[in-house]
Amino acid sequence: LRSAGESEGGLVQAGGSLKLSCAVSGFSYDDYGIGWFHQAPGKEREGISCISSSDGTTYYVDSVKGRFTITSDNAKSTVYLQMNSLEPEDTAVYYCAALYIGKCSSDFLYYDMDYWGKGTQVTVSS
Repeated sequence: LRSAGESEGGLVQAGGSLKLSCAVSGFSYDDYGIGWFHQAPGKEREGISCISSSDGTTYYVDSVKGRFTITSDNAKSTVYLQMNSLEPEDTAVYYCAALYIGKCSSDFLYYDMDYWGKGTQVTVSS
């Protein structure tokens, strides 16, 4: 049974950092892609970053580029999203999602993901 699930988010002050993790189960170490998405209040969910488990290819949207870093530990079947220089505009529910045989690219975040986590709240105070 394949699944993906996020760690707990939290409350952080503007300029601070937070690291989220996404545990993946049921996949082989090299046959999935993971995307991170967020949904701010009153807005649609949007993809912000992805990574391929096979070769570590990553992608970031412009709004998080240079501030967020996505990494994977295949031995632990876990993908991390390190978020630095957080801004109040980053306040959202964050989701990770897995796509079987998914390869990260600029298009990846628009694909229909196979497995979604339940989401975790990240709040950035000003």
